[in-house]
Amino acid sequence: MSAVLDRGAEGHPAAFCYQGNGSCPRRVHPLGIQLVIYLACAAGMLITVLGNLFVVLAVAYFKALHTPTNLLLLSLALADLLLGLLVLPFSIIRSVESCWFFGDFLCRLHTYLDTLFCLASVFHLCFISIDRHCAICEPLLYPSKFTVRVALRYILAGWGVPAAYTALFLYTDVVERGLSQWLEEMPCVGSCQLLFNKFWGWLNFPVFFFPCLIMISLYGKIFLVATRQAQKISTLSRSLAGAANHERKAAKTLGIAVGIYLLCWLPFTIDTMVDSLLNFITPPLVFDIFSWFAYFNSACNPIIYVFSYWWFRKALKLFLSREIFSPRTPTTDLYQE
Repeated sequence: MSAVLDRGAEGHPAAFCYQGNGSCPRRVHPLGIQLVIYLACAAGMLITVLGNLFVVLAVAYFKALHTPTNLLLLSLALADLLLGLLVLPFSIIRSVESCWFFGDFLCRLHTYLDTLFCLASVFHLCFISIDRHCAICEPLLYPSKFTVRVALRYILAGWGVPAAYTALFLYTDVVERGLSQWLEEMPCVGSCQLLFNKFWGWLNFPVFFFPCLIMISLYGKIFLVATRQAQKISTLSRSLAGAANHERKAAKTLGIAVGIYLLCWLPFTIDTMVDSLLNFITPPLVFDIFSWFAYFNSACNPIIYVFSYWWFRKALKLFLSREIFSPRTPTTDLYQE
């Protein structure tokens, strides 16, 4: 998410973002280090864009993938794709140059899109856990319980709630008037730091914690149910045992997803909360690293939720071959080995 906390300079900066009074100090890196940071961030952005672009194209193109679950994956990939296209290029420049050069309007818009896409991604991950819980724990009711209409409602909530939540803080003065005692003085020119400060750190915690709590509890139940089902079914027939083994693999994949989610978001969330109590002592470089860890979750989502399933790998092979131009390709049964 955007660097919205009031932070000082790191070390003894050699320059300022702008000439004149009130300009933010600027960290100047050696050219070699600057180039390495640019390349590393650009590589992360490229992985995020290409991975999620493939998910969007695959789900939209192949009719076999037009299911409620894959609609959620499509919407998740769209949020991560837009993050990579519209947010990360500006974030890369700000992280490397330690200054914001694009004006107040784009600063506010960038912060809005940054927060919107990150929260939409988190909400979709939570909704996918609900979908998987229903599929594994209530397999007989799942087809009638989780329909396309239900998936579309989740998608609407996954975009609508973050959009309204972020607009409330960025494009109204409700928070500024009601929580003025929490707000710091205006930051220096060139920082793109908005009005959240101390309150923002504590507000981020429940936004992260509650989806995280839902996912952990649901995935824990999924793992227990899948294991219990595997023990019962394995004694019945070889075909049913294969299905049970598939469910165990699905539960393991979901467990990995929760672990990656925690790894990416926990450092950023804890830092913004604790740092607000310590008057923002985290060095800007360290805060940038935590922010990019959170961004990295958007690059991991296609790998975790898509490339772990062999039918999406089959779709990738078709996209990279001449068969993609065949009129029969959209109707290919990707689930058939």
